[in-house]
This record gives sequence, C-alpha cells and structure tokens, in this order.
Amino acid sequence: MAYRQIPKEKGLDHTLDLLSEGFHFVPNRRDHLQSNIFQTRLMGKKAICLSGQEAARVFYDNRFFKRKGAAPKRVKKTLFGQNGVQGLDGEDHKHRKRMFLSLMTPDRLQELQTITQRLWAQKAEEWEKGDQVVLFDEAEEIMCRAACEWAGVPLPENEVKQRTTEFSRMIDAFGGTGFRYKKGKKARERSEKWIQQVIKQVRYGEQQPAPYTAAYIIAMHSERNGRKMVAAAAAVELINVLRPIVAIGRFIMFGALALHDYPDLEEKLLNTENEEYSRMFVQELRRYYPFAPFTGAVVRKDFLWNKYRLKKGTLVIMDIYGTNHHPDLWEDPEVFRPERFRGWEGHPFSFIPQGGGDHYTGHRCAGEWITIMLMKTSMEFLTGHMTYQVPEQDLRYDMARMPTLVNSGFIIENVKAR
Repeated sequence: MAYRQIPKEKGLDHTLDLLSEGFHFVPNRRDHLQSNIFQTRLMGKKAICLSGQEAARVFYDNRFFKRKGAAPKRVKKTLFGQNGVQGLDGEDHKHRKRMFLSLMTPDRLQELQTITQRLWAQKAEEWEKGDQVVLFDEAEEIMCRAACEWAGVPLPENEVKQRTTEFSRMIDAFGGTGFRYKKGKKARERSEKWIQQVIKQVRYGEQQPAPYTAAYIIAMHSERNGRKMVAAAAAVELINVLRPIVAIGRFIMFGALALHDYPDLEEKLLNTENEEYSRMFVQELRRYYPFAPFTGAVVRKDFLWNKYRLKKGTLVIMDIYGTNHHPDLWEDPEVFRPERFRGWEGHPFSFIPQGGGDHYTGHRCAGEWITIMLMKTSMEFLTGHMTYQVPEQDLRYDMARMPTLVNSGFIIENVKAR
C-alpha cells in the first residue's frame, strides 16, 4: 500500500511561532497547507497536528492514542497536577472516570445550580452598594465559592480571595512563560498542600462532609487494586473538580461580552417562553470564544489513518479551537450565531470545547454538564435578575495569549438587582 506523505512545515522548530500565534497556530497552518494533518516541531520534538471532525474521531479513539506522557511537565506542574485522570489510560482511566461521573447525578447538579443562584443574588446585592466591578474576578470568586460548598471543601471567608486566585493562576499558566508560569506553579503547590490536608482530615474523621460530596467520595475512593489513592493523587483529583468550575468564570466573562457586542440577543434570553434559546446561546459561547486551544496525546501503536502513517510514540496535537471553527463543519464559523444550535443533538467529534468522544469511556470532560448548566444559570441571572451599565474600557482579547482574557476583565457599573 502506498502511503500518503504528511505535509511538513519547514523550519527547525516552531515553538516561538506557537507562542506568538496562540489559538491560530494550527488553523493558520491547516489553511496554508490545505490539510487537516501536518507535521511540525515543538520544543525540539516532532509533532503531528490534527484538525476537524474525522481527525477528532481517531484522536479520541483509545485504541490508537494514549494520554500518558503527552502533557508537558510544565502543564502538569500548573494546570493538571501529577497522576490525575487526564494522564491515565485504559481500565485505570475508566475506573477513575467513573468516580467523577458518580458526582454528576441530577440531584447533585440541581444542588450546585441552587448554590450558584444564591451566590449570584448575594453578589448582585453587594455590587449595588459599590461603584465598578470587574466581572471576571467576581465570576471566578462565585464559581470558587460554589465549587467548594458543593464539593464539601471547607472555605473560610478569609481564604476566599487566596483560593480563588490560586485556581485562577493554575488555569492562566497553561500557555504562560516566565512570571506567569512561576505564579501558576506556586499556586499549584499551595493548593495541593491545602487539599491534601482536607483529604487527610476526611479520612481521619476530623472533617465530615456528606457522603455524596466530592471531598468524601474522592478521599475514600479505592483504586483498581483495592487501595485508597495516595493523598497527593486524591488532592489532584479533588482539584480537578474545583478548578474547572472556577474556569467557568472565563466563559461568563465572554458571555457578558457577547451580550454587549450583540445587544439584540438579550431580549431573546429574557423570553421565558423560549427556554431553548438560553441553551443555544451557551453552546455558541463555547464554540465561538477562545477557551482551550488544543490538547495532546501520544500514538499508542503504528497505524494508518486516511493512508497517512502515524508511528508509535509520536506526539499528536488535536486542534480544539480550530475544529470548533472549521469551515467544513460550521457555516460562517467566525459569526456568532446561537441559532445554529437549534435542534442540534450534538456530535461527539465536531464540537469539542471540552474534549471529544464519550463521557463515560473516552476523554471528554466529565464536568461538561456542569459547565453548560452553570453558564446557562449565570447568563440567565445577568439578563433576568440584574441590570448594569458597561463603561468605556478595553474589550479586546489577545488570541496569542493562551488562555486569553478580555483586557479589562469586563467592567460593569451601576448594578441594580431585580
């Protein structure tokens, strides 16, 4: 059989290009080379980049790819932590994944939603008494409070700002270098020390969270060998519950930006007779705005895909942002249009803001349902339960920055709770 040659980018190394182009790094080369697969070099290593629905289908097939060894050490030391579910494969991954999915029962999700609604209402009352508010900072704090309360993790009032900042810095360090990376690494170390103590207190009976909470379930979880996870690994996994909820603050910030840029959408969100629109709006937020640029895996064994030969041990980068904006999959992908999700039943490989494939057996984020629910709850609160004004500010965001933020954090003022 004749193999097809994988298009190859010229040059010795393109790490600096990645840092300067950010979310557009893979899409730029995909368009230039007119190929959903190409070879480049990053951090001195050969890497294969993939984009599109069919590429995602094979990338999230555990027969061909493994996650162990894919994440750079700098990402493990900031965003993911060591020995977390993101780096597991096979039965170990499935076993750990079931632990996370056990947290996602309808009753527990409803409880998280109720907690979040209460916190939004409390914050709106506080904001009425002040002047300007940076919505991104406040949204992260709301999410941190909600996550800890729901998960059964004690969060003293005098530690709220610190813990919120630590989670935020872990997230922000993903594509950071220099001081940004150092802050993320330090935040990871402090958070793991804190949560390890929580795990130990639960195991020793010094803390007694409800048996259905994440703190209890993760502290008492047994691995496939029947032994409890070591405290360090349990802490990483409990942070894997808390940190992604805090990250929803970024989507809320972009949601407020969308309402500002497309003011006619607010009336549609306020129409209680059209509940589907809120869901469509949230899904388009997740598709359109930059959140996760890409993810990595390692080829498990030599195999052929579309007559391209992928060799065992090769690092492969899956283009998340580019797939969610792929012109072959989305009509007018650079237009913000919630209506594109009307009647959309979902495809596990064309829409991958939080991974692709199956929630139960694959590497699609178990917390995706939480993200959708809390984004929907937050957008409904911003439109239906409070009013505010948006002063002049810098509302641009840099697509080279990973992850990116609205430069001003989205400032609001003259808040009135309804």
